Amino acid sequence: MRFAEGNINYFIIFVVMKTVLRLLLALMPFAIFGVLYFLMKYFPSYEYNEVDIRGLYETEQSLFGIVPCQYFALHHCTFADLVAGISYLCWVPLPICFAVILFFQGKTDWCIRFTVCFLLCNIFGFCIYYLHPAAPPWYVMQYGYELRTDIAGSACGLLRFDELTSIPVFRSIYSGNSNVFAAIPSLHAAYMLIATVYAVLSRQSRILIIAFAFVTIGIWFAAVYSGHHYVIDVVLGITLAVLSVIIFEKALLRIKGVKAFLMRYILLAERK
Repeated sequence: MRFAEGNINYFIIFVVMKTVLRLLLALMPFAIFGVLYFLMKYFPSYEYNEVDIRGLYETEQSLFGIVPCQYFALHHCTFADLVAGISYLCWVPLPICFAVILFFQGKTDWCIRFTVCFLLCNIFGFCIYYLHPAAPPWYVMQYGYELRTDIAGSACGLLRFDELTSIPVFRSIYSGNSNVFAAIPSLHAAYMLIATVYAVLSRQSRILIIAFAFVTIGIWFAAVYSGHHYVIDVVLGITLAVLSVIIFEKALLRIKGVKAFLMRYILLAERK
């Protein structure tokens, strides 16, 4: 009897471990993204190209007559601070959760297509960071137009959320920011939009799609409201997200080698 129980326990552990390994394989693009993001700390973008500090600020000002971030720095409220903070916390965690949902729904193909497209968007974005390093609004508000390479990231307007909740979540996140001069494009604006697109493509429930859409809009608002991005950055982030999906789904997947690799990847993650 004990022998049978032991075998059942080992079998359960084996099944659980195999499922976990399959899930980790499907989520591998997120791990690659994390490694690339971490490595940027050791290869500062300002060492490769001139940082855009004044140009972006003045362009935003010429478009709107005022820099929206500066307006919100002076005019803010508790409700907006909470919405901005909660929305911004969904930045990467919610896309990861969505990938997990897809996996356990048995939609491994959509899970991997989503995670790979997510990674592709980041690769495009990181390349742009190095081609056109750009200072965020909070940098200009705190340091002016002078280039400073000895500073850490700033949570800026998101510090108000930390104060409201008495949890220094954003302070701790941005104190270890890998790249201060990464305003263009806003990848914050891109991530949840990609998740929303794939929620539609994978035929998720209307409730989930609407919830994702609200979070996406909340992040767009928070990016500007908190002083982390100009409106221009957000628009470019949205554009990058759309282009990433189109390039991946309509171009790369039509290349035989890419499609074959993706199919092998999916089959490997589906193997039980």
